[in-house]
Amino acid sequence: MAYQQTFNDILSGVILLLEKSVKVNDILEIDGDIVRLERIGIRTSKGVNRRQIVIILPNSLITTNKVINWNHQTQKTLFNINVGVAYGSDVDLVINILEKSALEHPDISESDLLEGRLVEFGPSSLDFQLLFYSQNIFFVEKKRSDIRKIINRKFMENNITIPFPQMDMHLISKRE
Repeated sequence: MAYQQTFNDILSGVILLLEKSVKVNDILEIDGDIVRLERIGIRTSKGVNRRQIVIILPNSLITTNKVINWNHQTQKTLFNINVGVAYGSDVDLVINILEKSALEHPDISESDLLEGRLVEFGPSSLDFQLLFYSQNIFFVEKKRSDIRKIINRKFMENNITIPFPQMDMHLISKRE
């Protein structure tokens, strides 16, 4: 069985090297992990994830599993940030704050911002989504964190509350 897997990995390595569907420095999403490919070998490939952990990938994993090659995307990729606010909040103000918060980030321009929108009446909150484009796919989580900090600051300045999940309990006493 181990020989068969090794043969599959080697055959997959040859396919990767000849087909060139993935190349060194491509950013791949494999099993939910984002990896920048550093080397493609005959049996295995080497990449580094966002936490700078080296990942050794059997080549058959790349050729037989669902893999997103972010380098095959357009120049910019759409990302989102979700946030819930307390019922009774001014919806237009929240959307305005979301959009201005994104534009306050140095890497976001008018052309990168799609929009803020109300997406759901949640059980404990009005749920909003901020949509924006980014070219930097590998480090987009840092950008999302920075924008979330700006949103939080602006919400505090405008007395907009991010609610805790709430649940009502009704207790029924048994009468004797």
